[in-house]
Amino acid sequence: MKISVVGTGYVGLVTGTCFAETGNQVTCVDIDKAKVDKLSNGQVTIYEPGLEKIFLRNLKENRLKFTTNLAEGVKDASIVFLALPTPPGEDGSADLKYILGVADELGKILTDYKVIVDKSTVPVGTADKVKAAVAKNYKGDFAVVSNPEFLREGVAVDDFMKPDRVVVGTTDKKAIKIMTDLYAPFVRSGNPVIFMDEKSAELTKYAANSFLAVKISFMNEIARLCERLGADVDMVRKGVGSDERIGKRFLFPGIGYGGSCFPKDVQALVKSSNEVNYEFEILNAVIKVNEEQKLFLLPKIESFYNNDLKGKHFALWGLAFKPNTDDIREAPALYIIKALTEAGATISAYDPEAMPNVKQILGDKIEFAQNQYDALKNADALIIATEWSEFRTPEFEKIKSSLKSKVIFDGRNVYEREQMRQLGFYYESVGREAVK
Repeated sequence: MKISVVGTGYVGLVTGTCFAETGNQVTCVDIDKAKVDKLSNGQVTIYEPGLEKIFLRNLKENRLKFTTNLAEGVKDASIVFLALPTPPGEDGSADLKYILGVADELGKILTDYKVIVDKSTVPVGTADKVKAAVAKNYKGDFAVVSNPEFLREGVAVDDFMKPDRVVVGTTDKKAIKIMTDLYAPFVRSGNPVIFMDEKSAELTKYAANSFLAVKISFMNEIARLCERLGADVDMVRKGVGSDERIGKRFLFPGIGYGGSCFPKDVQALVKSSNEVNYEFEILNAVIKVNEEQKLFLLPKIESFYNNDLKGKHFALWGLAFKPNTDDIREAPALYIIKALTEAGATISAYDPEAMPNVKQILGDKIEFAQNQYDALKNADALIIATEWSEFRTPEFEKIKSSLKSKVIFDGRNVYEREQMRQLGFYYESVGREAVK
């Protein structure tokens, strides 16, 4: 098939590359000429494990192309994916100006039947708005489909190539046939392509992400309770997660969720609920819990230093909101940095991928280390904010010799408490008794 993907951000680039990998001819469109030039010259503009290899292969085979010209990009395509930003407004609502702007332009250039697919996460009713925007200038036949993505940053290529399920919202018979053929190579093992109406598909994405946010926040509250009752949240997590009705995933306590999806989608679903006079009380609580959880370590740090952080110097491992990505949107590390520096502390940070993105925001407000051990030099304590694999089995003797004191505040429960006790660390984590 010939496919057009409008938008070359995280979702668009993964989508376009993965469709090309199954033999489709894909043209990606973006208004950013500098980005298009980089991509055309073989430079991947996001960090995602496994993406570069298949990107370069499909670029070489001419199955993957890039342009700034929308008319050129969609001319021969039978399917046009809209993978455009939907940034949250001040009230939490998703801003549809980019999607509706492109839909308006598509109406001016369409000459035959095409399937226009909303790949972005959008509020219920967006497909109707896209139809109306296209129909203003095009009176021919076309379909608008909702096909939300369920990609986890860090494993997005695997998620796309081997999806648990594919959700497609449309009642158009021609679109159903086209989407069935398109996704056939991705579901050969029998995982379902679930067809439904557009509004149900749009709500499915928000419901899925919001439910996962609920699981995370519930476990973070259990962690808080564990500390007061003297229980161990890791033991509770294992006991709860072994129940097949609940499952093991998204039950790890920590310092809150971040990224581009959960915070934005939870807020957007609350906003959509408010618009129809429904108060989504559970999600309002989730937002509150998560905001508090981002600074969960701060009272522990303040207490250890008798509420005086002025002149203290901290090593910070991890800046991305999760491992295996360079995404720092709503990253808990940024909230920790702000609180500590406002209290008069200084920070030397290290992250394998996210430092350039943080430098663009913070400049020289903190130090950026060459490696995880350089960050430790002359630091009063180590703070762990992201559970990168390389932080899990470090050289502990090097940590002890570099820090002024053997003190670790672990926001991701990376280490076992007994190990920390044997090594002689003062160790604070989440939902577990401190090692003193």
